[in-house]
Amino acid sequence: MPRRHSSVLLLAPIVAGTLLAPAHASVQQPPAVTAPVAPAPATPALEATVPVESTVSVSAVRSSNRIDRQAYDVKSDSAATNDTIADTLNKVPSVAVDPDGNVTLRGRSNVQILIDGKPSAMMQGDNRAAALAALPAADLESVEVINNPGAQFGNEGGGGPIINLVMRRERTPGSFGVVNANAGQEGRFNASTFGSYTGGRLSVQGALFGRRDTRGSTGETTRDRIDPATGAVASSAQSSYSENDTESAGANGSLTYNLGEKDVISVKANVNVSSQDGLSSERYRGTDERGVVESDYQRSTVRDNNNRSYGLSAGWDHKGTLPGEIFKTDLRLSGTRGEGDARFVSDYTVRPINSSDPLTRQDNLNETRIIDFTGDYERPGEAGVLKLGYKVARNSSVIDTRFLNVDPATLFETVNASRTNRFELVDTTLALYGSYQMRLGDKWGVLGGLRTEYTDLDMDQVTTGIQAGNHYLEAIPSAFLTYNLSDDTALRLSYAHRIRRPGASDLNPFVIYRDETNVSSGNPDLMPTESDSLELGVETKLGNIETNVRLYARRDTDLISERRYFISDTVLLTTRENAGTSRSGGLEFTFSGRATPKLTINASGNIGYSEQSVLGNEDDDKRSATSIAGRARFNYQFNPANSLQLVLNAQGKTLFGEGYRQPTRTADLNYRHNLSQALSLVVNVNDVFDSQKSESITETDRLREYSIRRQDGRLVYVGLSYRFGTFGGGRGPRGPGGPGFGPPGGGMGPR
Repeated sequence: MPRRHSSVLLLAPIVAGTLLAPAHASVQQPPAVTAPVAPAPATPALEATVPVESTVSVSAVRSSNRIDRQAYDVKSDSAATNDTIADTLNKVPSVAVDPDGNVTLRGRSNVQILIDGKPSAMMQGDNRAAALAALPAADLESVEVINNPGAQFGNEGGGGPIINLVMRRERTPGSFGVVNANAGQEGRFNASTFGSYTGGRLSVQGALFGRRDTRGSTGETTRDRIDPATGAVASSAQSSYSENDTESAGANGSLTYNLGEKDVISVKANVNVSSQDGLSSERYRGTDERGVVESDYQRSTVRDNNNRSYGLSAGWDHKGTLPGEIFKTDLRLSGTRGEGDARFVSDYTVRPINSSDPLTRQDNLNETRIIDFTGDYERPGEAGVLKLGYKVARNSSVIDTRFLNVDPATLFETVNASRTNRFELVDTTLALYGSYQMRLGDKWGVLGGLRTEYTDLDMDQVTTGIQAGNHYLEAIPSAFLTYNLSDDTALRLSYAHRIRRPGASDLNPFVIYRDETNVSSGNPDLMPTESDSLELGVETKLGNIETNVRLYARRDTDLISERRYFISDTVLLTTRENAGTSRSGGLEFTFSGRATPKLTINASGNIGYSEQSVLGNEDDDKRSATSIAGRARFNYQFNPANSLQLVLNAQGKTLFGEGYRQPTRTADLNYRHNLSQALSLVVNVNDVFDSQKSESITETDRLREYSIRRQDGRLVYVGLSYRFGTFGGGRGPRGPGGPGFGPPGGGMGPR
C-alpha cells in the first residue's frame, strides 16, 4: 500500500509555533484586559449567589465544580503532550471511548460533545470518531462532564449527558509558546504547538498539530440464524484483518480585542484535515440448517478516506450598567465533509445468492453544516442571578452513497441502482430559555430553568424523490439545589428532562452496503427519546483527600436502539427502532489527593445497574446488568526532574438493544524527565499489557452472535516538550504534578 510522505506536513507545526510565539516580550496589562481576576475562595453556600459566568484561574493541581457540572483539569496530565482527545477522555471518570470512536458516559451512548459550550459539526455523527482520534490533548484546558444539563444547553447531536471540551486559552500579558513532538514504532509521529500573545487591548493565540498513525486489527465473528418455528440453526463465520495509515493536521486561532471598558469582540477559526489509506481482508464461510456450505469466499478491500472540517465564529460581549450584568452574542458556522472510496475484490469458492460482482467499488460522501446564532443575557440582583437566552440554528446533513459494478475485462463501471442513494436532512431549531439562581439563607442555593425548543425536520430521499417532514415542540425543565453542611462539605441535588432527536443516519431509510453479510439503514418514523434523570451528590474533604460521591438514576422512554434481523439467508440488516423504556442507576465516586509527599493518587469508580427492553424477542423480555467500572492514576515524583505516571482503566459489562459488551481493561505508563526548565523528555507506553479488545454478544429469538476485535495494543512513544516566553511570571505550563483528574478541590465555590 502506498504511504504518503508527511515530513513536511509534520514539521510545519514546529516552525509555525516558533514564529507565532516570540521569545520574550514585556508589556503592561491595561485595565480593560478581558481575562477575569480570580475571586477569593468561596464556600459552597456562596455558589448560588455568584453569576455562572464568573471564573477563576484553575491550576494544574486541582479541578473545580459548578452547580450543574463537574470540571476536570487535564493540563496536569504529563501524557497530554502525546495523547489525542480520545485518549484524554478515557481518563475522565465514567467516560469511555472505544477503538471505533464511540463515546459513552456511565454506559450511555447518546452523549453530546460540545466545544467551548457550543455544538460543532466535527463532533456530530460519523465525523466525531475521526476528530477525537486526531485532535491533540495538548489543546485542552479542561473537560466538563454535565450529567444533568441545565436550560442553557440544547439537544443537538445527542440530547443526553454532555461532555464539554474547554479549549486551551492564555491571557497572561506577554508571549508564550510550547512545542511537543513524539515518535513511535512503525513510523508513528505527532507534533503540536501552541502560542499566545497578549498586549494592550489585543490578545491573540493559536495552535497547530500534525499526526501520523498506523493501526492494525484482527476480528472474528460467529453468527447463528435461528428459525423460531423449528429451532433449526444456520451458522456462519467471518475472520478479518485490516491495516490503516492515517495522517491528520489542523490549526486553530483566536483574536480578542477590547473596544473599551464595556465591549469586547472576538473571532475564532479552525480547520482540520485527515486522510486514511486502508487494506483489509475478510474470509466468509456459511452453512445452512443441514450443515451444507452455502457460501465460501474471500474479499479484499482497498480504502481511501478523506475528511475536512472547519469552524468560524464571531462574538460580542457587552457589559451592562449593573455589576455583573452582561450580554453575549455569538454567530458560529461549522462544517465537515467526509469522502470515501472503497474497491472490493471477491474470490468466490461457493458464491452466495444475491452476492455482488467479483469487482465492485463504493463512493461515500457524508457532509454536515451548522449555522448557529445565540444570545445570552445575565443580570445579577439582590436576591439572585437571572439568565435569559435564545438560539436559532440550522443543521444540514447529506449522506450520498454510490455503488458501482466493475467489468473485469474492460474495468468499465456501471451504477448499481439498488445500492446507490442520496439522502438530505435539514434540521431547524428555535429555542428560548430562562434560569434563575438564588440563595436561600446561609446554607441553601437553588438554580431552576426552563428551555423551550421547536424543531422542524425536512427529509429528502433524493434518489427516489420521496420527501417527508416532522416537527417537535418540547419543554425541557431542570433544577439544581445545593446545601452547605460545612466549610468543606456540600450536598448537591439535580434533575433534568432531556430529549434526543434522531440524526441523519438514524432517519435515512435507504439500505447501505457494508459488506456481503452486513447492511444498515435508518428509520424515518423514529420519535425522539425522552429522558428524566436525578442525581444526589456529596462533596467533602477527608484530610488531604478531595472526595465526590454521587447517586444517580435515569429513565428513558422511546429509547432509540439498534435492531438487527436477516433480510435474506446470509445478509443481516442493522436498523433503528424506538425500543420501549430503559432504567439505570448507580453510585459514582472520585477521590484525589497526596498519599505521601511524592505519591499522588486519583481514583474514580462507578457501580451501575441498567435494565432495558430486549429487541428481537416476542415476549417483551427485559435484560439487566450490574457493571463495575474503575480508573486510577498514580503519579510518583522521584525528584523535581523525574516523575512516573501509571493509569489503570477497567470498564464493566454494558448493555445494548440486543445484547451486551464484555468488560475491558487497559493500562498506560508515562515517564517525564525535565532536561531543563524549558525542555522535557517524555516516554509514553499505551496499553502496557496489550489487553485492548472489543467483545460483544447478541442474543435474540432469531440471532445469536459472538464478535471479538483486537487492535494493535502496546504502543511506545518517545518525545520532547519545549516551552518558551513568559507564562504568568515564569510558571511552567503543564507540569507533571498535581491530581489533575481528581474531584473538585476547594472547588465547591464558583468557577
